[in-house]
Parts: sequence; structure tokens; C-alpha cells
Amino acid sequence: MAATTQSTEAPRRLANFAPAVWGHDDFASFASDQDSEYGSYTERVEELKVQVKDMLLSTNEIVEKVELIDLLGRLGISYHFESEIEDQLMQNLDIVKTKLVDDDNDYGLYAAALLFRVFRQHGYKISCDVFDKFKGDDGKLKMSLASDVEGMLSLYEASHLSMHGEDVLDEALGFSKTSLHSAVTQLNPHFANQVAHALQQPYQKGIPRIESRQYINFYEEDESRNEILLKLAKIDFNRVQLLHQQELSHVSRWYKDLQIASKFPYARDRIAEIYMWTVGSNFEPHYGRVRIFLTKSVTMISILDDTYDAYGTIEELRLLTDAIERWDIGAIDQLPDYMKVLYKMILNLYDEFENELKNEGRSSCVAYARDALREMVKAYHVEAEWCNKSYVPTFDEYMKNALITSCYHAIPAACFLGMGEIAGIKEFEWLKSIPKMVRASEMIGRLMDDIMSHKEEQKRGHVASSVECFMKQYGVSEEEVVEDFQNRVANAWKDINEECMRPTAVSLHLLMPILNLTRIIDVVYKNDDGYSNPVNLKEHVKSLFIEQIPMQD
Repeated sequence: MAATTQSTEAPRRLANFAPAVWGHDDFASFASDQDSEYGSYTERVEELKVQVKDMLLSTNEIVEKVELIDLLGRLGISYHFESEIEDQLMQNLDIVKTKLVDDDNDYGLYAAALLFRVFRQHGYKISCDVFDKFKGDDGKLKMSLASDVEGMLSLYEASHLSMHGEDVLDEALGFSKTSLHSAVTQLNPHFANQVAHALQQPYQKGIPRIESRQYINFYEEDESRNEILLKLAKIDFNRVQLLHQQELSHVSRWYKDLQIASKFPYARDRIAEIYMWTVGSNFEPHYGRVRIFLTKSVTMISILDDTYDAYGTIEELRLLTDAIERWDIGAIDQLPDYMKVLYKMILNLYDEFENELKNEGRSSCVAYARDALREMVKAYHVEAEWCNKSYVPTFDEYMKNALITSCYHAIPAACFLGMGEIAGIKEFEWLKSIPKMVRASEMIGRLMDDIMSHKEEQKRGHVASSVECFMKQYGVSEEEVVEDFQNRVANAWKDINEECMRPTAVSLHLLMPILNLTRIIDVVYKNDDGYSNPVNLKEHVKSLFIEQIPMQD
């Protein structure tokens, strides 16, 4: 249904979103006959895995072993060696914990920060006391450390694993960032590029698949590179890319067959970017169903978001909210034509999920995802009513609702549907309780989104965002709001880091997609609203789904 301009129709707050970067046939026609190429890649991967596993098990020196584990992660191939990495870290945990806090240990800054970071990234809480030996008499980190650029980079990356009350890591972040900015122009081009990338995108906050694609390029230029590791990383990237291409082809055809772009011309046309979002959440081959479920769910969420924000009249939105609350096809008759199409699509999608999960006895889990969507729609409706009345809520009132409209409860719920038996009723109940990690993820998503999008939204008469609410309530400037929000985001990241430490409330395999979804926010909304302005994500889509990594046999 095209947006009409008839004078009899109630005015609509059209957003005029940027058009799609990609055509609807750009991905729908990826070659479907890739089985032989995939099989060939898999054979080579299996051969190289044997050699890499031997390396991992035969390396006895702990720093070398952890360097290798870190490399496997950065190159995107650690999922092949999950149990081996787990065993190696467990075997060495007590030794590392004891030795790192011993003032007489011989670890330099690079090694100490590396061990600290890698163990924490795998859920093992190493004490921040490891950095005490690098402090001067004044209790601050020694200024002389600044000349050790490799150590500064290692410290900088480690500082992003900080938790509440770890002042030394807060100090380390500022100190290392300043030192690296000063040093970057004096480094050799290869190392300078790595440092510049880290300053722009810290590893802990980067999307794993994008970081791997970038790091393979860095590693190829490293004179001390291990050719076997490099070859495995390249072959496996191209192998997994074939799977991603087939999935992107599938969801593109689904999107085209439903005629989503033409039926909802007011909404953002973003199927490639949505699929990129899901690859950011779980890129590994065995999570294909997660990516398909999530892409379809986020597509519906995106249309709902734009319907409430940028098209529907308040009368129409009241009807849609009521229909979704009822979740009954009989409610369709009360809706205007374009909403009937959307409503039916949503009900059909969740029926599809239920049918697929019946075989493994998990169809009851769909109710949790459906309820999360309902809750999100009710929160969208609250904002629509505020906007209709030109009401500016207090910051706290706004945030109570806006954490829900961040969609970062509804999206993980859809993700959990595809995760298999590790996501049962107990795990969905945990998610439903909005634990600290989910709340922190919602906070980061909402504040970073609002910082980047509020000016454009206000131009079209959007509901006041967190920025406007905070400015009005506290009488401060936009610059002061941004500084306050950045501090809140930093504290939310500390919550996430704490929740990923063992013992965890649910499997780390379920916490990782929540962490990764938060990383996506950091990448997409760091410098712009990358979802509304998709040209900013174009290079990522190309490098992940179109351009293979060149091989040198």
C-alpha cells in the first residue's frame, strides 16, 4: 500500500528513510549449487584442524598457549577447538591466578594484560590486582609504561573487560588510549593500522565475524605469522561465507515473495543489514536456524517500529496494539488493509516457529517470544500516545518504557528459539525476568541509538527521546547529556562483563548472543544511526557476504 496524500486521510509522520543500498535480487540469486565447493573447503579445514590441535596441545609455555588461543579467536576459528581451549584454560587457571598476583612474577605488561583479558573473555575472573606491579609509589600506573606500545595495546584491550570498582582498569583505559593516540604516527604501517583499528573498535566490543575478517588481513602482513593458522582462517572464512550466502539468499527470497518492500513502502528496506545483524549474533555454521529465525523476527520488529514511529495514525495504532494483544486471527477484521497484511505475517511467522519446534518438544517456548513481542508493541504504543499528546515524560518514566522499545528483550527471545535444547523453559524464564545482563544490553541499545538518531527523529515530530527528556528534566545541554549517557553505557558494559563470569546463570552459549547483540549496537550506532543510514554498513555487507578472501595456494 503506497502512502497516500489524500486530504481526507489523517496526517502521517513520514520518515522518508534512506532507500535500500542493495537490490532485492542482489542476494536472492546466490548460486544454490555450492555443495561441492563447500565440501572441498571442509576437507581442507579438517586436515588443517589436526595440525592446529597438535599446536594447541603441544605448546607448554603458558603465554604462548594463551597467545595461540587468542589468535584462534581473533581469526574466527576457535569454535573448531572449543573443548580443547576449555581444557587448556581450566588446567592452567590456578597457576595463572597464583602467578599473576605474585609481585615477583616475570610477566611484562603485554603478557599480564593478555592473560587477564583472554581468561576473562572465557568467563574466568582473573583479579585486576595483576596490574599492581605496574604502579608507581603514587599508586598510579607508571608513566614509563607508555613507551611500551605493544604493552599499551594489550592493556587497552584488557581494560574493556573491567567490572565495577576496578579503578585500575578505568585508569588503564584512559592512560593506554592517550598513549596509543600519541604513538600511532610513529609506528610502522602494519602495527599502526592495528592500533588505529583497536582505538576505533576495541576487540571486546567488536562484532566477531567482522573482527575476524579484518584480523585475517592484519595477520597476513605479520612477518611472524603461522602459515597453517592463516590458511585455516582463510579457508574457513570462505567456507562459512558460502553458508551465509545461501541463508541470505533464502531470506531475500522470503522477503521478496512476501512483497515486504512494496507493501510497507514507509518502512526501512533492510534485509541484508538485518541478516548481517544475525550473523553478528551467531556466525558459526551450526547456528543457521538461529540466523533464519532471527532475520525473520527482526524484519517484523523493524516494520512494527516504523509503523508506530513513522506511519500509523493514533487510531490505527490503537487497533493494531489491541489485535496483537489478542493474538487471534479473528482480530484482523478491525484493522486497516495495510495492517491486516502485517498482522497476518506476524501470526504466520510465529505459527511457523511453533511447527518447526514441535519435533524437538520445544514449541511451548514460542509463547515466551510471542509475549516479548507483545510487550514491545505495548511499549511502542505508549510512545505513540505520548507523541499524540505532545507529552514529554521525565527521563525515568521514558527509560522504563524505552528499555522495552530497544527490542533487546524481544530479539534475544527470538534468538533463543533457534538455539536448541540448551534454551528450554528454565532459560526462557531467566530471560523473561530481565536479568542484569539483558537490562544492561537494553540500556546500551537505547542510549546509543537515541544519541545518534534523536535529531532526525525530532524533525518529523517523533516522541521525545531520552536526550530531550534528560535535557528538559535537568536543564542541561546536549553535550552534557551525551557525556552522562556515555558514562551510563560504560557502566552497563561493566554489568555485562560481570554477568559473563563463571558460574553463570545460564549457559555461556546463551550469554554469547546477548553479548554479541550488544556489540552490534556499538558498531552500528558508534558514529551514526547505521541502520537508518545503511550506506555506513555497505562495506561490512560486502566483506562478509560478497567478497571472498583471496587464497594463495
